[in-house]
Amino acid sequence: MKVTEKLKKAARDTLVKTGLELLEKNPEKNIDKLFDLVKKTINKDKENLERIQQVEEYYNNNPATHEFIINILKNTDKRCIQKFFSNFLSNAIWYGMPKREKLLKEKNIKIPLVILISPSMRCNLKCMGCYAANYSREDDIPYGEVDRIIKEARELGIYYFVVLGGEPFFNEYMLKIYEKYNDCMFTPFTNGTLFDEKLANKIKELGNVIPMFSLEGFEADTDMRRGKGVFKKVMSSMELLKKKGMLFGVSTTVSRSNVKTVVSDEFINMLIEKGAKMSWYFIFMPVGSSQDVNLMLTPEQRIYLGKRVRQLRNSKPYFMIDFFNDAPYVGGCIAGKFYCHINSHEDMEPCVFAHFSVDNVKNKKLVDVFKSDFFKELRRRQPYNENLLLPCMMIDNTNVIREVVKKTGAKPTDKVAKMMIENEEFQKSLDKVAEEFKPLADKSWKEDFNSKGNYDMAKG
Repeated sequence: MKVTEKLKKAARDTLVKTGLELLEKNPEKNIDKLFDLVKKTINKDKENLERIQQVEEYYNNNPATHEFIINILKNTDKRCIQKFFSNFLSNAIWYGMPKREKLLKEKNIKIPLVILISPSMRCNLKCMGCYAANYSREDDIPYGEVDRIIKEARELGIYYFVVLGGEPFFNEYMLKIYEKYNDCMFTPFTNGTLFDEKLANKIKELGNVIPMFSLEGFEADTDMRRGKGVFKKVMSSMELLKKKGMLFGVSTTVSRSNVKTVVSDEFINMLIEKGAKMSWYFIFMPVGSSQDVNLMLTPEQRIYLGKRVRQLRNSKPYFMIDFFNDAPYVGGCIAGKFYCHINSHEDMEPCVFAHFSVDNVKNKKLVDVFKSDFFKELRRRQPYNENLLLPCMMIDNTNVIREVVKKTGAKPTDKVAKMMIENEEFQKSLDKVAEEFKPLADKSWKEDFNSKGNYDMAKG
């Protein structure tokens, strides 16, 4: 490590230590002091200084956000909050950024902020429409490979990993990975049925794991898809983690049947009461094991979801992300730019919904995979639409994925992805989805966003 890097790391570590000491003494009184301390430390870093000032302004002018942050600081286990500050805010956001930017500037290699990885597709449930039950231990990515991927990612400036599946806690070796890479942050998306005192205590001890529980709504909606008794088990797991002061959230796939429920005051209030701190909403996509576009949100429902999430985010002490409708804030599609997905076969995909790949990470360095013409072509075309409420290359700008695949030679990695580029009837159904959504998206873009978005982030 160079002298300048050592100095920067020392300054960062001192900031984290001092900041945590301030917040432990009196979070309500000292949070303003923390903002001042951060701004003083990074005063020459204009880009990050501007971001901190925006966060401070939002915190001071939004009572719900103020309540949310104070709640986290007061009720979260000391080690969990320390790891969130050091691993996510300090390492992933701050320390890792110069490493990633240097590779982009010097070699035109875009390194994402986060890697999504599916080490195993095995699961203890057999949910309706899910393919995970068809996998065995032999289909897992070997421990040594996952270890290598995380190690190489850290060297490139990536300290944040979302762990998918299958069921992440059904795969025993991932706990070893979380422990070994204790300067990284991990977010496993879990069905929530495997938590007991032993597992909860282990995660609390590690401090660098923030589980996201999958819920389709209340008991009827969740159990209909996942099996009888699953909802109650998830509630029990959430209560267990809340009691231990652990950070966790909820992941929800939004379809035509549950959209009103999962953004209702009743549902959000329940999640807050159970101790969840955030929700990520993903609209149902015709990928994986289903090509049924009739399960997708109607155009009206998709617009409603976005409006409702923005309303709740400003009125509830709870953090919410709408993966598609929040695209204007991040410059449109983030696939292959700010994040990517490594599936259980080790194919590198731009997105957890975009099952196309030109590279496999087996016997190949991660940095070489990021050099691919596939990812560069996606970045060159982003944003795919001037209206950032139309971010997706598969359901909003359907010509893009067909053109990019043809140009770069990317191959589909599942059956439905193959249909997107080979099945004319399926292509027409997706074209219709795009055509029907566009007029409402254009109207909302003008009325709700004043036709403005974060174009500075569009090219990453």
